Amino acid sequence: QVQLVESGGGLVQAGDSLRLSCAASGLTFVWYTLAWFRQAPGKEREFAASVSASGGTTYYADSLKDRFIVSRDNIKNTVYLHMNNLNPEDTAIYYCAAGRDLNTRGLNRRSANFDYWGQGTQVTVSS
Repeated sequence: QVQLVESGGGLVQAGDSLRLSCAASGLTFVWYTLAWFRQAPGKEREFAASVSASGGTTYYADSLKDRFIVSRDNIKNTVYLHMNNLNPEDTAIYYCAAGRDLNTRGLNRRSANFDYWGQGTQVTVSS
């Protein structure tokens, strides 16, 4: 049984930083691309960032690439999202997802290409 469990969300102030974690189990972690998506209230789920199976390639949403950093630890079976200089527009539920054979930016951006999802962690940024 595959499980992706996010943690690290919470209530922060504008300008703060936060690190999200997603611990994976029940799958061969090193085979999977890991991604972060987010869904703000009243909006569709959107791609935030992803990291390839080896960790050597990362993709970001254009609007986030200067503030967010995605990384993974293939020993701990965990993927991270470091978020800096947060603003109220970053308020959303953040989801971790795992998928295979996602070798292009376009494939990484589509949520339908990911096989497994976590339940999400809420991030709220106050102004």
